[in-house]
Amino acid sequence: MKLGMVGLGRMGGNMTERLREDGHEVMTYDRGAGERTAESLTALVEQLEAPRAVWLMIPAGEPTEEAVRELHGLLEPGDTIVDGGNSFFRDSKRRASDAKAAGLHFVDAGVSGGIWGRELGYCLMVGGDEEPVSRLEPVFVSLAPPEGYAHVGPPGAGHFTKMVHNGIEYGLMQAYAEGFELMHHSEYELDLQQIAGIWRYGSVVRSWLLELLHEAFEEHGSALEDIAGFVEDSGEGRWTINEAINAAVPVPVIASSLFSRFASRRDINFSAKVAAALRNQFGGHAVRAIEQAKSRPENPPG
Repeated sequence: MKLGMVGLGRMGGNMTERLREDGHEVMTYDRGAGERTAESLTALVEQLEAPRAVWLMIPAGEPTEEAVRELHGLLEPGDTIVDGGNSFFRDSKRRASDAKAAGLHFVDAGVSGGIWGRELGYCLMVGGDEEPVSRLEPVFVSLAPPEGYAHVGPPGAGHFTKMVHNGIEYGLMQAYAEGFELMHHSEYELDLQQIAGIWRYGSVVRSWLLELLHEAFEEHGSALEDIAGFVEDSGEGRWTINEAINAAVPVPVIASSLFSRFASRRDINFSAKVAAALRNQFGGHAVRAIEQAKSRPENPPG
């Protein structure tokens, strides 16, 4: 099958290679990449035949919005836009409605697999109408490992499912992080790399995330000394929690894991300062002063 791929980063580039290896003809465009077949979206569309399919693997938000708007002016009725990025599912529902009004199809594909996807395959959660999804199924099957692809529902359902997937991922990562921190601070001199290694076999907490953690310990050592404790978030954890609030569904683990990521970005935790000051006020508990060596004279008087 022939299609266009927009965005040749870590995901889009590897997906392109996996599709080509399985016999698909993939035309490519990326603003910054040299390994492309087209110099613009216009040129990319010209390299495809109707009914065209253009797959976007670019950042969510304005970059995707801009690309979708431009494609509306370039594609013809019956053509399909596939958004494989981490877009907000309500944006995808709106884009599908706009595409339908223009005679186009819009498919939202939640993609999970990271940098290992080219070799192992990508889990695909696809939302959209039956016609374009069925037509593109050979592409989905090539990208996914066996049993790793599903048409999960109408427009928006793919990105909604991926949003919840990432929310769950936040919680799983935080559970591993807290457990290994407890072992790191225990009275025993535990080899965390060894423990992560044996937990991969037979343990009820074994998972691919645990395998990746073991590889991280192998690369950086059990203390992870060369890794800063600063954890970003993609935004999907926030969306998951917002949707849970709207639906009155409790998600305390996912919420706590997101707040832990926020806390990781603070060199000085102001809430801890407040708690320490209060303990001092009501109980006379000592507070620790922050040393400001730079503001002190090198040779103080006296």
